[in-house]
Amino acid sequence: MMPAATRNAPDRTARIGFAFIGVLLIAVNLRVSFVSVGPVLANISSDLELSSAAAGFLTGLPLIAFAVFSPLAPGFAFRLGLDRALWMSLLILASGIVLRSLPIPGVIWAGTALIGLAIAFLNVLVPSLVKRDFPMRVSQVTGGYTATQAAFAAIGAAVVVPVAQTSPAGWRLALGIWVGLALIAMAALLPWLRRHRTGTALGTSHNTAPEHTYRSPWSSALGWQVTIFMGLQSIAFYVLMAWLPTIERSQGVPATTAGVHLSVFLLISVFASLATGGILHRGSDQRLVSFTGGALTFVTFLGLALAPDLILLWVILGAIGCGSLIVIALSLFSLRTVNHPQAASLSGMAQSVGYGLAAMGPVMFGGLRDVSGGWTLPLLVTAGLMAVLAVTGLLAGRDRVISGSA
Repeated sequence: MMPAATRNAPDRTARIGFAFIGVLLIAVNLRVSFVSVGPVLANISSDLELSSAAAGFLTGLPLIAFAVFSPLAPGFAFRLGLDRALWMSLLILASGIVLRSLPIPGVIWAGTALIGLAIAFLNVLVPSLVKRDFPMRVSQVTGGYTATQAAFAAIGAAVVVPVAQTSPAGWRLALGIWVGLALIAMAALLPWLRRHRTGTALGTSHNTAPEHTYRSPWSSALGWQVTIFMGLQSIAFYVLMAWLPTIERSQGVPATTAGVHLSVFLLISVFASLATGGILHRGSDQRLVSFTGGALTFVTFLGLALAPDLILLWVILGAIGCGSLIVIALSLFSLRTVNHPQAASLSGMAQSVGYGLAAMGPVMFGGLRDVSGGWTLPLLVTAGLMAVLAVTGLLAGRDRVISGSA
């Protein structure tokens, strides 16, 4: 007679495979619905008669929502259960995408706010899902879903303009089509909800006893180290996304070339995320890879300030640095915690602070540009922040977890 462990092995493999597909389907929804606004922002502004300030607020609203709502995600999941919370977040996301595209005055703001709320919850809860279902493969799975979200963000940025130009509905259809991705993920996760219907709390996994007891990361030095690491790496990415094309244009780089450089940045970051996910678990801790990622962003901003003629080199180094840092930051939520409820709590804390800094970073960078009249000061200040990031990586990368004695 076949042993039970042998009989159950194919079922276990199938469950793990289905769970991984579920993570990837959630990941494709994490960026594309809000990064696709930028390429058609001029169309939106013209159609809705938005001022430059209002247009800027529209693009920044999701980041503000990330900062405000991320701490609420663990409580939301505790009440509904992790799987139901993820599914409900996808439903909120789908509703926001549809609402944003309706030709009704004012609903674009409500829809954008719902999108920000939904993605804030998904951003926080996915690392908890990875901690629960892939405790031995955190870095690989995190690298995979991070690369997936970046790849679909790049696809969305490339597709949205042609769709807007060829459709009578214009930008509304171009932004509305992404509801299909949310609906696909919701449909795929429905069987998972039924499988986990008896586990209603965030701490309940596969019908086991709840794991409610854990130290709050808000009272932990290690929790704050991970949070600062998350925030500073967010500044690096969003400053480059917001200002790199403008910096290049001021150096005489044609707009088309600057656009190509941005595409190169996104593409390289995808491969950097995958590579980092593959190597992150191989050492005894994450200090070296965390420091290296921070050092690359430091060199990127320092190089942009002191040797702007080597722009493509800095684009490549910045892409490698940013692509690796986001995987490290997201992996630390699981690697530095004792269970998946604590991972959700740390994720909520770090992403709230992190996206708050991400929202302020480009504004601060632009303010320093206005004060100094050039790019050198803001680039050097940001390089200084990246030096702090590298040092913080040495602290957050130590092989420790947030426990009662952390």
